[in-house]
Amino acid sequence: MLQTATKTTSETHGKFIWCELMTPDTKAAGDFYSSVIGWKINEMSMPDMPSYFLFEMGEGENCPGIGGMMTFPPELEGKLPPNWTGYVAVDDVDQTGRDYVSHGGQVQRQPEDIPGIGRFAVVADPHGAVLCIMTPIPPENPPRELGPGEVGSCGWHELYADDVDEAFAFYSTVFGWTKDHDFDMGAMGPYRIFAHGGEMTGGMMTRPEGVPMSCWCYYFVVEAIDAAIERVTGGGGQIVNGPVEVPGGSWIVQAMDPQGAFFCLTAGKR
Repeated sequence: MLQTATKTTSETHGKFIWCELMTPDTKAAGDFYSSVIGWKINEMSMPDMPSYFLFEMGEGENCPGIGGMMTFPPELEGKLPPNWTGYVAVDDVDQTGRDYVSHGGQVQRQPEDIPGIGRFAVVADPHGAVLCIMTPIPPENPPRELGPGEVGSCGWHELYADDVDEAFAFYSTVFGWTKDHDFDMGAMGPYRIFAHGGEMTGGMMTRPEGVPMSCWCYYFVVEAIDAAIERVTGGGGQIVNGPVEVPGGSWIVQAMDPQGAFFCLTAGKR
């Protein structure tokens, strides 16, 4: 049984705050997700580095940012497939990295500062599922955050774990997540809904045989699932599962973008 590692001191510790796409073709990927989800692409020039691209929803200079996109850094090019990675806010990146290690996880990229943005690290849980952790620098004029059900937001975070009970024990210790409830999936075991600050934010389950490794998946909210499917396939993407109606009446699909990154969509109607 895991023991409490770090006493949280803020309401944001353990909160998903960002999603990031690493892709070999930022222009094609940006066009694809703009069409499928409706994001606006905002290019940020980086000194002595390739540009970073923001995914934003709405109009104006201070519209909500949902995530970002970057090309593969030279040290990772050819070593990883295109992928989405989530960022979780923590009070102390260095301490949380130590908590990961002391409870069987790994720090895959040591903590470092991003000037003007915050301090981050890349970590993996004991089953190998990768996340980024970050202590962000609060912006002077923070934009409005999209609610978890608003179109364009990342509305759900899902973990395929080697063992759902072990995974939940780990994350409840490191991030302070709590169990909201279990959904019985029969022979597949429970689908565990977890909460941050009393609000449901995602689910985790023991991975099926068809999922080769433990990993996180991210569900982006669209208005209607059938119309989104047409945009995915029309833009060169592929539907790999769904549409499926899930408890609560929402519809989901799992898909691959044209560059090969796995992503998911969710909507309140078919």
